[in-house]
Amino acid sequence: MSRRAALVDRDGTINVETPGSYVLAPDAMRLLPGAAAGLRRLHRSGLAVVVISNQAPVGRGWIDGAELAAINRRMEELLAEEGAGVDAIYSCPHDGADGCRCRKPEPGLLLDAAADLDLDLAGSFVVGDKASDLEAGRRVGATTILVRTGQGSAALADADADHVADDLDGAAAIIGSLVEGG
Repeated sequence: MSRRAALVDRDGTINVETPGSYVLAPDAMRLLPGAAAGLRRLHRSGLAVVVISNQAPVGRGWIDGAELAAINRRMEELLAEEGAGVDAIYSCPHDGADGCRCRKPEPGLLLDAAADLDLDLAGSFVVGDKASDLEAGRRVGATTILVRTGQGSAALADADADHVADDLDGAAAIIGSLVEGG
């Protein structure tokens, strides 16, 4: 039987993101307040927790795949220090102009995660701070939640979210109530 999941954006949802700025080194990774608590809450709800992230700096040649892996490892270390974690990380390494199937709002990363991890996307949740995160979720029939962290406050006008939360912990509370109520 397929498992429900929380498919969570990385930059601006789990970690600090400044518009126009990217995490280009492990020591630049900083968790947002409430991120670890939210991930712990999602796991307690019985969901798989999967990071789904566009990473254009790879496609632009600013970092390579090994550097991206080191940045993601640092995120996992910081989460582990707070008793949290994720089940998997999927990243699109392409620039927006590449026209790939995996860069959100295209659903390729979500479909890959579903195939690899036996996920029920229609019964799952997509959490992010950008309209592209939510569009990817809509394309697979998931429930979408916009967080106001990162670029979320600016995206409110353009994002068609099923729910809006202040941060990842708030999104996890909404998801918990939906999982328990449904």
